Amino acid sequence: MGQQVGVGIVGLGAISGHYLSSVEALDSLRLVAVADIDHDRALSVAAELAGVLALSVEGLLARPEVEVVVNLTPPALHASVAMAAIAAGKSVYNEKPLATTLEEGREILAAAAEAGVRVGGAPDTVLGQGVQTARHLIDDGLVGPPTAAMATFVCPGHESWHPNPDFYYDVGGGPLFDMGPYYVTALVTLLGPVTSVVGGGNTSRSTRTIGTGPRAGETIPVNVLTHVTGILTHESGAVSTLTMSFEGTTSSAAPIEVHGPLGTLLVPDPNNFEGEVRHRRPGDTDWRDLPVAAGYAAGGRGLGVAELMAPDDAAEARTRGELALHVLDVMESIVDSAEASRAVEITSPVARPVGVPLSKEPVPSAGG
Repeated sequence: MGQQVGVGIVGLGAISGHYLSSVEALDSLRLVAVADIDHDRALSVAAELAGVLALSVEGLLARPEVEVVVNLTPPALHASVAMAAIAAGKSVYNEKPLATTLEEGREILAAAAEAGVRVGGAPDTVLGQGVQTARHLIDDGLVGPPTAAMATFVCPGHESWHPNPDFYYDVGGGPLFDMGPYYVTALVTLLGPVTSVVGGGNTSRSTRTIGTGPRAGETIPVNVLTHVTGILTHESGAVSTLTMSFEGTTSSAAPIEVHGPLGTLLVPDPNNFEGEVRHRRPGDTDWRDLPVAAGYAAGGRGLGVAELMAPDDAAEARTRGELALHVLDVMESIVDSAEASRAVEITSPVARPVGVPLSKEPVPSAGG
C-alpha cells in the first residue's frame, strides 16, 4: 500500500456522512480535518472521529497534512471553495456539479493545471458494479453497437424531506443539476462523450413549501427549471434521451435503458454503486439477470477521491475534472438549448473513461 493521502472535508451537510464513513474505511486515505460554516457542527463531527480536527475553512487549507480537499458545500460555493483550495496548493474533489456554470468549471481546471494540483468531481457511483457491469457487457457486444439510450428520474422534489431545500431550487440546482450528473456521467461512461444536445423544460410553480423540520410550512422561491428533457447525440452516433423531473410522483421506467440491434440492457440506478443489470434479446419473453462482471465491490462515496489521488498509472482519469466539466457542459447546454430553441454544440471534449475491471479491492493505493 502506498502512503496515505491526507483529506480535509469542507461542508458537513446531509451527504457528508457517506463521505466520512468511506474515507475512514479506505486504506489509501486519512481524514485530517473537517470544516463547516456552522463550527459547532464541525466540532460535533470531529468529536466522533479519533484524531480529526475541527477547523475553519482557512485553517483547514493552511494544514500541510491536507493534500486534497473534499468540497461538499452547496453548489453555489463549489467554485469559490475549489479556487481557494487550489490557491493553497491543494488538490480538490467537488461534489456534483463541478460548478454552477461552465465558465467557473473551466476556471477551476485552468487554475489547477497552473498550480500543478488535481481536480476531480462526483459522482463516483459509476465506478461501482452496477454501471460498470453494464459498461463491460456493452463493450463485449451483448446488445450490438448501441443506437439509443433513455435515462429517467422523476420525483416530486426534495422539499418534502430536506429541512433546508433552498439550494435545490436555485442556480446550480433543480433536477438537472442535482440528479443529472449521475445519469449524464453514466451515459458518457456507457456510450462515450456527447457532441451536441437539444433541450426543453418547464416550471409549474414559482414557490415550493418546506414539509419538514423547523422551517416546515415556509415557502421558498423556485429559480430553475423543475422538469427538463434533453436529447444527447454521442460521438459514437448513439442518441440518448434524458428526463430529469421534480414534477411527478415517480416513474415506472428503468433508470437507464440501452438499446442495440441485439437487445436491450436495463442499467441500475446510477445514484447507487450496486444493482441488477438485466438483458432482453429480440424474441425473448422475459428479462434475464446478468452476473456482476466489472466494477469495484462495496462501493461508497469517497472512492472517487481515492482514484483522483492514486498514482498516475492507476487513476485512469475516471474521476478527473475533465469528465466533470464535460458533464457540466452537457447540462448547461441543455438549459441553453431549452431557452434558445436550438441545438447546442458541446465544446468540452473528453475521452470516454476507462472501464473498471472486476475487483474485490476498493481502489488502487494512493500516493506515489
